[in-house]
Amino acid sequence: MLCVNNYTQKYIDECRSRVAAQVSAYQTLVVAVRNQAATDVPLLNAAIEAFEPHFFNNMALTLECYFVHRARAIEKKDGNPLNEVRMLCNSMVNNNNRMCADKTIKFDPAKSVLKYQIGDEIRLNEADFIRLSSAYFAEIESKYL
Repeated sequence: MLCVNNYTQKYIDECRSRVAAQVSAYQTLVVAVRNQAATDVPLLNAAIEAFEPHFFNNMALTLECYFVHRARAIEKKDGNPLNEVRMLCNSMVNNNNRMCADKTIKFDPAKSVLKYQIGDEIRLNEADFIRLSSAYFAEIESKYL
């Protein structure tokens, strides 16, 4: 597929809606399980904590997939949220969930959304993903509309 220089607002809104629906499904599941399983709360909390990073790491991969063909010249290489998601996803897929450098991106952890350092284990939680996806969609809209 050729690179994409712009996306319609409709497409961006549909992707945002799909992401919101998946986050909402996660939240509904957690609330329902917590309401049903009041007998062994520590075990339940441990199960949710174990599941959460798998779910939200995969949600980051989903974000990247929606806009994977975006033009890199428009994206830039300045460490913006699009670069951050690209690096997170490449690290998850190719570096066993450990943040790795990308020599083509000027990444500064202090200026990033999630502040991951090179070598950190990537374990996104709900709050991380919501912050990251909000910044990601804002950057998509600012550069590709």
